[in-house]
Amino acid sequence: MTTILSIKDLRKSYADGFEALKGVSLDIEEGEILALLGPNGAGKTTLISTICGITNPTSGVVTVGGHDIQSDYRAARRMIGLVPQEIALEPFEKVRNTVRLSRGLFGIGKDNARIEEILRKLSLWDKRNNAIKELSGGMKRRVLIAKALAHEPRVLFLDEPTAGVDVELRKDMWELVAELKRDGVTIILTTHYIEEAEAIADRVGVIDKGELLLVQNKATLMSQMGKKQIEVMLTEPIARIPDSLASHNLALNGAGDCLIYTYDTHADRTGITTLLNDVSEAGLVLRDVQTRQSSLEEIFVNLVSGEAA
Repeated sequence: MTTILSIKDLRKSYADGFEALKGVSLDIEEGEILALLGPNGAGKTTLISTICGITNPTSGVVTVGGHDIQSDYRAARRMIGLVPQEIALEPFEKVRNTVRLSRGLFGIGKDNARIEEILRKLSLWDKRNNAIKELSGGMKRRVLIAKALAHEPRVLFLDEPTAGVDVELRKDMWELVAELKRDGVTIILTTHYIEEAEAIADRVGVIDKGELLLVQNKATLMSQMGKKQIEVMLTEPIARIPDSLASHNLALNGAGDCLIYTYDTHADRTGITTLLNDVSEAGLVLRDVQTRQSSLEEIFVNLVSGEAA
């Protein structure tokens, strides 16, 4: 695949010495969805703002479609669409005019058919003559996306796109992102919702304290770093784990009726067969056995806390 966005050793420091970005390097392929996760203050918004030309980098090189964001900023910016966190729209302007204006800001001629297509995709066509102030918060966020798409960018940044919207609208947004990907748009989104990354991302990046901790294919990340657990449910609760099972490093749930065994799926032997035999020999009667995979949220928490291997 073709690299559409290339970031090399990007740094951003402020006069007081604070380093918001510490040598971030990343290549993003055309047509992929990258979810950028990180706690508040991790550097997510600073990274996006720098790429989009809102903030000047201290050092480093960023190219979009081969165009340097500093020496060839007009061409680079033309390829980028940005949906910011804050909803900043002219309250008395009509929806259609708001979106048209964004197209004009990039020096692109009128295209009423294209504007209609965008508004219909975002379920805004019926609201095209409404003033912005008449819209709900979720609809206003859709207008922000329409504005970002008006000049037909090839790279779309979504900075917390579903913040403050309900679950149903969030899922609608996920479907929209999937449709944009099918249209060939490259999407980079920041989010606090781990399930958002799990649902729609191809790759996941984790940033903390201005450093990119990793960028990995989502499925590979969960396979390599996620732990798998087997839950052995018992017919009768027990007060403590029998000494004969101590070698299995088990945990007992609060109710005392479930033994939890964590294992590495990549190990030569999981030890499950031996565990089940030993449980039976200890006089415990099984009611059920279930397995579960670590979620992306658990992996993320471990990474930013330094617990991941």
